[in-house]
Amino acid sequence: MGIMAVDKTLASNRLIFEVRRDAAKYQRFRGDLEGTLAEYGLTQAELQAWRERDIRTLAQLGVHPYFLPQVSRLFEGAARNHNQSRAAQFYAQRMLAEEKSRG
Repeated sequence: MGIMAVDKTLASNRLIFEVRRDAAKYQRFRGDLEGTLAEYGLTQAELQAWRERDIRTLAQLGVHPYFLPQVSRLFEGAARNHNQSRAAQFYAQRMLAEEKSRG
């Protein structure tokens, strides 16, 4: 899941990059997730990961590590971005849950 595992051709990378930088695309993402996903030609694995809000799987599929916290912000918002924010808690829950179950 590190930088060497990034898939530069993965449609999810383009989705995250564009949606987080374009207010109209972000509003569409928030109001019509399925419509937004359909615009990007995602694989079935990507579609499932987005629908399940599965950040860990997106990482395994090749989403850039910088974009992974951005996914949580797309779903939970970026207001008051700190360790206790909804986005940060969502990210930690999704990324660390498997690690805690192993330990």
